Amino acid sequence: MEEHLQKSRTLIEVLPYIKKFYGKTMVMKYGGSAMVEGELREAFAMDVVLMRYVGIKPVVVHGGGPQIGELLRKLGKESVFVGGMRVTDPETMEVVEMVLGKVNKDIVSLINRHGAKAVGLSGKDGDLIRARKLSLPEYEDVDLGLVGEVERIAVEVIEALQAGGFIPVIAPVGIGDDEGTYNINADLVAGAVAAALKAEKLILLTDVEGVLDEAGELISTLTLEEAQALLDQGVAKGGMVPKLRCCLEALSGGVKKAHIVDGRVPHAVLLEVFTDAGVGTEIIGS
Repeated sequence: MEEHLQKSRTLIEVLPYIKKFYGKTMVMKYGGSAMVEGELREAFAMDVVLMRYVGIKPVVVHGGGPQIGELLRKLGKESVFVGGMRVTDPETMEVVEMVLGKVNKDIVSLINRHGAKAVGLSGKDGDLIRARKLSLPEYEDVDLGLVGEVERIAVEVIEALQAGGFIPVIAPVGIGDDEGTYNINADLVAGAVAAALKAEKLILLTDVEGVLDEAGELISTLTLEEAQALLDQGVAKGGMVPKLRCCLEALSGGVKKAHIVDGRVPHAVLLEVFTDAGVGTEIIGS
């Protein structure tokens, strides 16, 4: 009897969230442990499918850095990173496209197997992601090669798929005005897609608890100003820097909330969306 009462309470607690987010778009950047560990892969796919079943419109943007690095090593090619970006020559770009294509198909198959309808896209499909060459001001003398940044998102491509009940799964590759192919950081693509769609939420899955303060403690909620201060003061370091920048740009572009969540926790997406406590850091406009 107690078990049934607990299930009823849980359902009642979740219903307001379902009502609140019905029909809303949520963009998720999928990567890290959640993309390589079997149990976490299954949990993520189930989260995405459940969101679609209750009327939320998920969009998935995925990475593939570890898989790309592994294949490059097998080919005897060393990966070089500058400012968190993989220096990408034409040979590396071929590997990036090949690996991301396989990763994309695997994610699509996994979501479909759990009962939803996913469609895989490269940023080159339907001219989805227009890109330009990226240069980092702090590394003026370094040529990153075929590394790009988002110039424009063709939202009509995504919206057409959503209207048909499909879940778009996007690989972070863009095409330039010169028709060249560019490798783009998946966090940056997710933020740009979320802003273009005016998404309700941007959710970045990572391999840490969330954003940490100077003492190494998790910060559950940040305003735009507080997040910027963490960047300015150097408290945010390493891979957290592009994630925070991506969240700030998305919020400035019209996204309601951004979340950096611990993808090592099974069902992290649902816990962040359907509970008050969550499993990471939420960043809100002031």
